[in-house]
Amino acid sequence: MRKVLGFAVGVLCGALVGVVVGMLLTPTSGAELRARIRAQVEDLIRKGQEAAAAKRTELERQLEAFKQGQPVVLQDSSHPPAA
Repeated sequence: MRKVLGFAVGVLCGALVGVVVGMLLTPTSGAELRARIRAQVEDLIRKGQEAAAAKRTELERQLEAFKQGQPVVLQDSSHPPAA
């Protein structure tokens, strides 16, 4: 789990550096660049909220199953385990 978390943090940092460098080297006006950044941030926030809501729904379903004494599946069967 620690390796996966470290890898994810590395990917996010690399992506952030890439985005910043890309924005600094684009030939667009300041107003246009700010509008694009704002739209991308809003889209990222929306996607994060959707992912959080989906995970919350899954966890609530697992909690209800646990309360009823049913076996709880900790891993979604639609996503095979990583090697």
